[in-house]
Amino acid sequence: MNPRLQTDTRQPGGPLLQVTDLHTAFRTERGLVRSVDGVSFTLERGRSLGIVGESGSGKTVLSRSIMGLLPRRNTERSGSVRFEGQELVDLSLKERRHIWGREMAMIFQDPMTSLNPVMRVGKQIGEGLRLHLGLTRSAARATALSLLHDVRIPEPEKRLDQYAFELSGGMRQRVMIALAMSCGPTLLLADEPTTALDVTVQAQILELIGVQRRERNMAVILVTHDLGVVAGHTDDIAVMYGGKLVEKAPTRTLFAAMKMPYTAALLQSIPRLEDPSHQRLNVIAGRPPDLVNPPRGCRFAPRCIIAQPRCHEEEPPLVTAEHPDHQYACWFSVGSAVYRERVDELADLTVGSL
Repeated sequence: MNPRLQTDTRQPGGPLLQVTDLHTAFRTERGLVRSVDGVSFTLERGRSLGIVGESGSGKTVLSRSIMGLLPRRNTERSGSVRFEGQELVDLSLKERRHIWGREMAMIFQDPMTSLNPVMRVGKQIGEGLRLHLGLTRSAARATALSLLHDVRIPEPEKRLDQYAFELSGGMRQRVMIALAMSCGPTLLLADEPTTALDVTVQAQILELIGVQRRERNMAVILVTHDLGVVAGHTDDIAVMYGGKLVEKAPTRTLFAAMKMPYTAALLQSIPRLEDPSHQRLNVIAGRPPDLVNPPRGCRFAPRCIIAQPRCHEEEPPLVTAEHPDHQYACWFSVGSAVYRERVDELADLTVGSL
């Protein structure tokens, strides 16, 4: 164990993960891209948090900032990321390697580009076991086999000696899960783990992550663009837009009483089975903000159907709703008098144009 990690003060009674005013920006020829702009949240051991937003909202950069997987060159970071009381922001790469795999692990979006194409599956899983846990080659292989059983890969003995390109997309993602959980981490970050998988395999992968979380009392951060994915697989949801956290609440509370118009727009854009065939999908008009030159006021205002002059001038702070764990950033939230009036106006315009 690294001496610095041994002497750091732990807080066993506090949250497993505490992110405070985290900023991550990239220096480019156009200027500073503020991909994560003042995000704060906590996560308890054994809990699951869904981070939701469109592409470009900053959710993947946030997860990689927590892990410390961003390049140091042309990257600016500030704020705090504390894991079991240990500050991670200032750790060197060498010090982080003592945490990766053993205490924190990540499932990446595309397993085909994350797995080594010239290394057999069993050896890839066993590599971390030998490095972090000091297992022998035979013990690491036996543990890798057990892990493949845990993630329900058919014929696991055969898969140990295969390469990633010989497996289906679903099996590759299961290998990634086995690899991430091989050293028994207490925090698992899953970045779009069901992308490019069919609906049936998606459900299996999400259920598998949930089962492993419950069995291991492991905290999970699930990053996705789809509110439907996190609906039944997370305890809490955090919605990001333009690098900022715009709404956070327990999952049931969010779906029962969402406040941010952006969250409502995300939900409305999900196709529904009861919709008639060939019905036009609901979309969020416009484009995500330019994070080099973000708009004044609320960053969602240029695309928001109920935006008022104040929304374009003043940035709304995160405020607490009726539920003490429900926070949102909006001047005219879903359900407010201004929101209802504007929605009624739009409905009348739609009817009048028919």
